[in-house]
Amino acid sequence: MSTETRTPLNNRYDFVMFFDVENGNPNGDPDAGNMPRIDPETGHGIVTDVCLKRKVRNFVDLAKEGETGFRIYVQEKAVLNDRHAEAYTALDIPVPKKGDKKGGKDEDKAEKKAVLKEEDARALNRWMCDNFYDVRTFGAVMSTEVNCGQVRGPVQFTFARSADPVVPSEISITRMAVTNAKDAANERTMGRKFIVPYGLYRMEGFISAPLAEKCGFTEEDAALLWQALTEMFEHDHSAARGKMGTRKLYVFRHDKRLGNAPAQKLFDLVECRRVDADTPPRSFADYEVSVNQADLPEGVELIEKL
Repeated sequence: MSTETRTPLNNRYDFVMFFDVENGNPNGDPDAGNMPRIDPETGHGIVTDVCLKRKVRNFVDLAKEGETGFRIYVQEKAVLNDRHAEAYTALDIPVPKKGDKKGGKDEDKAEKKAVLKEEDARALNRWMCDNFYDVRTFGAVMSTEVNCGQVRGPVQFTFARSADPVVPSEISITRMAVTNAKDAANERTMGRKFIVPYGLYRMEGFISAPLAEKCGFTEEDAALLWQALTEMFEHDHSAARGKMGTRKLYVFRHDKRLGNAPAQKLFDLVECRRVDADTPPRSFADYEVSVNQADLPEGVELIEKL
């Protein structure tokens, strides 16, 4: 990946994103029959950071398909050790092989491990960052049998939480076709799906400039992240997520590399309130989202992306 036109990221960023779902399941819980995730104590809906990162990865894969430096490391059916081996091949570094088992009662299960040269380890780590967008964005643990080290990503998301409690509904559905011939006499089969009638979710995130410097995450990469956060739901529609979309994205840009104010102080400036507290929310119009810019700390710029 060429670095000639890439601008190093020298500013800390914090951001707040609002997205909503209507009659859909934003993040099913496999431990609960794929019901929408909820906080059992408060009833608020939850969408995990892993779920949202998956959507960012999918968008970047579509938007940057075939472009050098924007491959996706964590993909469906990807064999990660094979990806690591690509780095060894590209850098002409022999893949370390495990040694013979040691002798002795307490050592017969241990294996000698080939140790990479320090400069080779750094080169492999950098190659993975340069070629895989999600590695230099979210980080990765690549210290497997084919070792490419670890990357602590500069971008992190929180779990998203709904502004109000949600009440998941279980909907019965029918299918006129059948899977097996023995079921043909039944004429139809029954199924179930879970939905949230409506939920407005808030996610908060962070970008560390020092960590971005270490793994090569640039201003161009940040711009792609903002694009992904605003557009990723447009390419993620399905029967379970028929109507989801990003409603607001507020970005706080610090003029100092380490930041000018604590993230929580900035997040507290972003308020979301119900317009009518007496009726259940059923659309984004039922909420009012605002930012208290009067208390914005010195050296912090608010950028509204959507």
